[in-house]
Formats: sequence, C-alpha cells, structure tokens
Amino acid sequence: MYEFTWRVFKETGNVDIYLLLKELEKEKHMINILPSVESSNNVNYPVS
Repeated sequence: MYEFTWRVFKETGNVDIYLLLKELEKEKHMINILPSVESSNNVNYPVS
C-alpha cells in the first residue's frame, strides 16, 4: 500500500495523500518496534 500511495502522491502532489503517506510510515515504524517493546515488558520475577 505504501508504494501505491507514494506513486499517487508523485503523480498528483496531493497534500492529503502526503499526510496519508506519513501516517503509513509512522505505522510501519511502530509495527517494527512493537515486538521489542513487548519483550521488554515481560519481566520474570522469582517466586518467593
């Protein structure tokens, strides 16, 4: 979807498409860092 959105922006120069493109980049970045955030929250405490 990112590639299609980029092509539409290049052809039209539409600001709304550009903003959508930036949202897609942000979402892609969040998906890439999500597993590392989840794994850092899993702390194993010893049972007393």
